[in-house]
Amino acid sequence: MRVLAAMSGGVDSAVAAARAHAAGHDVTGVHLALARNPQTYRTGARGCCTLEDSRDARRAADVIGIPFYVWDMAEQFHANVVDDFVAEYAAGRTPNPCLRCNEKIKFEAVLDRAVALGFDAVVTGHHARLGADGWLRRSVDQGKDQSYVLAVLTRAQLDRAVFPLGDSTKAQVREEAAARGLAVADKPDSHDICFIADGDTQGFLQRQLGSAPGDIVDGRTGERLGSHDGAYGFTVGQRKGLDLRVPAADGRPRYVLSITPVTNTVTVGPREDLEVSVIEAGKVIWHGSSTPLECEVQLRAHGEVYPATVTVEGDTLTARLASPARGVAAGQAIVAYQGDAVLGSATINAAVPLAAARA
Repeated sequence: MRVLAAMSGGVDSAVAAARAHAAGHDVTGVHLALARNPQTYRTGARGCCTLEDSRDARRAADVIGIPFYVWDMAEQFHANVVDDFVAEYAAGRTPNPCLRCNEKIKFEAVLDRAVALGFDAVVTGHHARLGADGWLRRSVDQGKDQSYVLAVLTRAQLDRAVFPLGDSTKAQVREEAAARGLAVADKPDSHDICFIADGDTQGFLQRQLGSAPGDIVDGRTGERLGSHDGAYGFTVGQRKGLDLRVPAADGRPRYVLSITPVTNTVTVGPREDLEVSVIEAGKVIWHGSSTPLECEVQLRAHGEVYPATVTVEGDTLTARLASPARGVAAGQAIVAYQGDAVLGSATINAAVPLAAARA
């Protein structure tokens, strides 16, 4: 099989490419240049897609003995990931840029180009499994499992994906990299958002969206408690950085309950007011059987899972949680699992507070 190996410059993608090559596939390595101006992206190990990453990917390809190319996808990345990130925050939502990158870049733009060039599949270093039955499943390494951010993939995309690392722990991947002579064996994992060079998400958003002063109000009384420079600087469940000038009568901390861009208002309240029991979501990708269906749902990457009854009707997914969840933010993905298998995913539009559901 002729496969394209997406090589980010990290240890996972290097070992994935090496395993595909060792399995007898005709492998070509490709690194994605995602920055319009590489100097504005991170250097070092804090992010991905850095200048160092490109060089590390090329060296790994040389050691493996496969052809290597760099594909410029900066414009697609900016339009589908960076611009989407800013627009979602401006709309009062909390996006996941890594999920969007997987969906729009690695498994849409890259896969489409790979197929056009005659490749049969794309190989990545994600920690997830594709069973013989075609189901996307969790990695055996629960701490590194990335099935949540891959759950947006369609059946057609999964049919052309290869995830060689799903049956290995991260420690085993590093050991194998060292044994193969790959210099990235001890390279730290990337984290944070690659296109925010200094790690200051709020500062980045303010530069993009400008100052937009508004009120912070009490969700129960409507009382004005303080002000902010932009509602985009907050997310549901946030406690720190509220700068409230009026303390709670009971002395308890308050949390962001909702963000309303139309009025530029941030609403806060006690922790229990974050509890929700029903989640409504759109942009549904569903691989499971007919619903209603008893399963588990995950609401954030590496987040807690909740037993739920999920119903899919058209492009709407509704999840009724057996126990309440807190800090559920619009814009995040809800992923449904049965055991370790991904049933499907959707983008959260709204969550019904527990008190309202009981009323």
